[in-house]
Amino acid sequence: MKNWIAANLKGNSQLYVFLITFLVSGLLFFLFLTFSKNEIIPKTVVKIDKIISSATNQQKTEETSPEISLIFTGDVILARSVNFISNSKKDFTWAFKNISPFISKADLTIINLESPLIENCPLTNEGFVFCGSDKHVEGLSLSGVDVVGLANNHAGDYGVAGLTETSNNLSKIGVSVYGTSDFPIHYKEIKGTKFAFLGFNDIGASKGNILSASEENIKKFLEVAKNNSDFVVVAFHWGNEYVSEPTKRQNDLGKLAIDLGADLVIGNHPHWIQGYEVYKEKYIFYALGNFIFDQEWSQKTKEGFYIKSVIQDKKVKSMTLYPVEIRNFGEVFPTNNFDILPK
Repeated sequence: MKNWIAANLKGNSQLYVFLITFLVSGLLFFLFLTFSKNEIIPKTVVKIDKIISSATNQQKTEETSPEISLIFTGDVILARSVNFISNSKKDFTWAFKNISPFISKADLTIINLESPLIENCPLTNEGFVFCGSDKHVEGLSLSGVDVVGLANNHAGDYGVAGLTETSNNLSKIGVSVYGTSDFPIHYKEIKGTKFAFLGFNDIGASKGNILSASEENIKKFLEVAKNNSDFVVVAFHWGNEYVSEPTKRQNDLGKLAIDLGADLVIGNHPHWIQGYEVYKEKYIFYALGNFIFDQEWSQKTKEGFYIKSVIQDKKVKSMTLYPVEIRNFGEVFPTNNFDILPK
């Protein structure tokens, strides 16, 4: 074979060039498969490119700190039908089982909890005064939830006493809370980066000691958080229910938070997915939709997504959006329905 190649190469420069090109192309293809396979994003997620400012492009710096992953979800209600079914099944991990393997692997998993968790919560499939059994901590524990935001319009449905009991029940499994006057900010240091989480409710009069989204509160607590942390996350409960576009009020609050030092803004409440925008190179997510909820009466209220945010060098390195779908009045599943995600 070697003699044939040698004989044919003599005086045949075209064959020689072809063979060399073929071998080099094959090598490059092999290297591409080897080194890029870990960067392939499944069709069920949206990868948002890393934000790079013009200044960063002009003066590149080496990334030296480790990556830190944060997961944020849409609205979680462990009340009404979710609570009723969990009690009937005697399984308080039921709603979480199909999603827990995915959200439990982050360095920090953060949810917005729209129901106090109390002992002897009344069982019901209706109404708008929410509570869930204290046994729902089993589902939160299974899912690796680390931090719970309480700044919304239902966490205070059982008053300060209900919020205190909820905080105590969560503390027993190592889960911290934020968004109340007792716990306005939660600080957590991960891999050398200190995070601050704070939240504000903009829906109706805040119940119990939930922090309202007044400009005074936002300025006061953001200043404290910014001075005592490396990366500030602000959660808002805001907007109109069952609409896909944010209001001017949401726009204004999100931008105000960033102007005052927030590094990432996460919104909830509309129960439909709303879009996101980048303002001053920082993300504002207006609504993540429902995550665990019992609103089975429309497709849009059964849809949501969770976000995986990777932080490095005290900045957002990447954001990845994962769609989910609610079935059976509360059970959340990962989904292939790519079209539900904001464009």
